[in-house]
Amino acid sequence: MNIKPSISVISPDRVEQGIDLFLSGILADSEQLRHQQKAAVAYVPLINSHDHLIGNWVPRAGDKRPYLNSHIWVEDMKNSFAYHERNIFWINDGSFRLHEPSSLLLAQLGAYKSLFSGCGIVQDHAPVQIKEYYEAMPIIVSSGFRQCHSITLGNWWGGESPEKEMELSKGKLPFIIHLGEGKDGITKAEFTELNNRGLLRDNTLMIHGIAFTEDEIAAIAKAGASVCWCPSSNYYLIGETLKIDAVRKHQANVCIGTDSTMTGGTNLIAELLCIKEHHPHIPASELYRMVTQNAVQALKLPQRYSSLNPEECQNLLLTDLSEKDPFENLYTLEAATIRLLIVDSIPRFGDSEWMDILGLKEDKYTLFRTGTREKFVLGDPIDLNDQIDYVLGYHKDFPYLPF
Repeated sequence: MNIKPSISVISPDRVEQGIDLFLSGILADSEQLRHQQKAAVAYVPLINSHDHLIGNWVPRAGDKRPYLNSHIWVEDMKNSFAYHERNIFWINDGSFRLHEPSSLLLAQLGAYKSLFSGCGIVQDHAPVQIKEYYEAMPIIVSSGFRQCHSITLGNWWGGESPEKEMELSKGKLPFIIHLGEGKDGITKAEFTELNNRGLLRDNTLMIHGIAFTEDEIAAIAKAGASVCWCPSSNYYLIGETLKIDAVRKHQANVCIGTDSTMTGGTNLIAELLCIKEHHPHIPASELYRMVTQNAVQALKLPQRYSSLNPEECQNLLLTDLSEKDPFENLYTLEAATIRLLIVDSIPRFGDSEWMDILGLKEDKYTLFRTGTREKFVLGDPIDLNDQIDYVLGYHKDFPYLPF
């Protein structure tokens, strides 16, 4: 499957043109313009299609790996150090009211994991929350969806039955469900049950799919449904992952998610690096499509999030160009190399010099240093970390925070 560079990425011969079109509208000073376009590349912000924001604690949990399925891990996790330390802040009483202060603190921290890896949007797989929860986030946490935890465990964390959730989607919102996260008879039977219950539709987004057969993947493609691939979590828990070459062969829509750091990698870029290690034959250009255009299709998002429009740029990820090929350059992306992240016309993160250029109000942003550069970020993730340290009585490092 060959993905040609399009307006979704400013390819090498269009780097200066694309950045000129955007920056010339906000930079009157020609010297500033030349400085910002030097060795830079512009992308549409990335999309993390699967996370559990309140679960982005460390270290990873699970002492009995590899597991036959993730449901076994769920019970084993409850004995882990990470689970008990995290639960000092949030005890799962079954309510999943994530807007309450202690759980909101964890969720906001988890959202910064995606922000600092160049994401403008993250899908938080949890029961649908009140609007104040989504409004409190530093990037877009998609709120238009229906969900079920899984076929085997049902909606134990809140929500309606799978059939009712699908009905509430009205075929327009994604219906999101963990499926086939394992290699035993239980997880191998989940796809058939989903299909028999009338839940395989073009708005179905299945997370993981390790147990899917090639015939099932072909059925997913025929239905126009989507699969979210979380390779780091899969390899860590189960030792296997989605049959990605069958997905590519049948051209099923596939996007990429991080899962939480309780099982997954550090962030979305870590997922891309994991794929590069285990599946080096997949072009970086194809992975870029998975974290942009394919994700927009899977999450039923507006098309403005799928491609970069330099002439009317509401969404922009401007980074250092460390590799000549802009797709390969994604592997080098980290917080220090992100020059500017704009989502829905709001500057969310970038080099501190942009604050003066864009006339940003200092009271809405926090400054910090990473590497040799000073950065600004919307909100105050340092304070979130400090609040956690205060309660714990010691400093807690989170690998996805760049300070």
